[in-house]
Amino acid sequence: MTAPLEVPSTASQRRLPAVHVLLAQPQCQPLVKQYGREQTTNAVRAVLDTLRAAPAADTSLDAVLVQVAAALAHDNESSMRPLYNLTGTVLHTNLGRALLPDEAIAAVVDAMRWPMNLEWDIETGKRGDRDSLVEEQLLALTGAEAVTVVNNNAAAVLLLLATLATHKEVIVSRGELVEIGGAFRIPDIMSRAGAVLREVGSTNRTHLHDYDDAIGPDTALLMKVHCSNYAITGFTKAIELDELVPLARARGIPVAVDLGSGTLVDLERYGLPHETTVRETIAAGADLVTFSGDKLLGGPQCGIIAGRADLIAAIKKHPLKRALRVGKLTLAALEPVLNLYRAPDLLAERLTTLRLLTRPAGQMQAIAATLLPQFQTLLGADWIVTAEPMASQIGSGALPVNVLPSYGLVMRPASRQRGNPLGRLEQRLRALPRPVIGRVQDDALWLDLRCLEEGHVADFSAQLHQLAA
Repeated sequence: MTAPLEVPSTASQRRLPAVHVLLAQPQCQPLVKQYGREQTTNAVRAVLDTLRAAPAADTSLDAVLVQVAAALAHDNESSMRPLYNLTGTVLHTNLGRALLPDEAIAAVVDAMRWPMNLEWDIETGKRGDRDSLVEEQLLALTGAEAVTVVNNNAAAVLLLLATLATHKEVIVSRGELVEIGGAFRIPDIMSRAGAVLREVGSTNRTHLHDYDDAIGPDTALLMKVHCSNYAITGFTKAIELDELVPLARARGIPVAVDLGSGTLVDLERYGLPHETTVRETIAAGADLVTFSGDKLLGGPQCGIIAGRADLIAAIKKHPLKRALRVGKLTLAALEPVLNLYRAPDLLAERLTTLRLLTRPAGQMQAIAATLLPQFQTLLGADWIVTAEPMASQIGSGALPVNVLPSYGLVMRPASRQRGNPLGRLEQRLRALPRPVIGRVQDDALWLDLRCLEEGHVADFSAQLHQLAA
């Protein structure tokens, strides 16, 4: 009896190109030049392993090398990608907060490309102090006697407390024991700094006698904290600096103020709600003020401590200062941002953050009218797209109850759809070459156009055709 003929499996019949053959192909040479021979070889092997498990795949030389090129591009793609922030929150913590003006970007490029006098005094030829690169501008803008810069505002508060209040008491109103984001709370920072928190008053009302009664031999600081991301209204009372400072002076205790989103100019000048400035806080008698560089100031991420010269000198000598100091890229970006404040009449045009915050709603309305028909065509009959007024917010704890009149696009399902249509639409927008990030609200997807400026509309529009894929 004749044995049955064995038919090889589809996978075993396939003859995949050899690794050395693929590497020798002319179209593979640019990949080797760009990514290196070792990485390209590993990508070839990985693609071949995948094809062995995919019987129906095209295994021609050209097809395989296309997959190799795609794999290499994917593996080398940056994890941090530019995107369009259409959430309506201008200073969005998760999206990088303040956008830098062109002057700062150019300065950072130079600092990356060249050695810099970070801690070198060119005139004397001796070692210098990196804070001196921005000291003149900050002193002029804040009215402080001295300043120092660290890597963020939480670090500024930590360093201040570690220097002046280790194993000593810091008196803070209960209504100001805020969480500053990422679950970091003022009491936690105090404990890590070795300070002892002394709460006074109640959540909604604190009186001057509460501070006075709490002062004792172990008191190192009276501290006020900006209430980020919320406001207490109704039956409330808080002690302002003009009341607290005289008490502190009489008892010989310094006053520290954490402003959080510290602003250097009166925002009312630009049609925005008033936010207490650093200069106003210093003038009111605060001995030390901490604030952020990447919020209302409009610069790079950093924390700034401004105030009395003797206290700043002590802070700069603390061992933590070296651990928390900023590098040359931060200072390179901060200096040109501060220089923009020398021309306050041009600030709303040149400082990116302020320009975005002061845009009139009519600008966004015009962009919405341009984009509306394109979105409706691409999304089809399953969606109703409308252009509507909406409210933006500043973000990052600045003026939490104030909103900015804006305009944008609202996308609602035209009928009941299976699953989560809004989630799927969000995903499609995030999958664009430059992801688009909006917000889901009232059973609709909202795209607030405040942060989409006219110069970016053409590029934004050009990629939208991929929504239909």
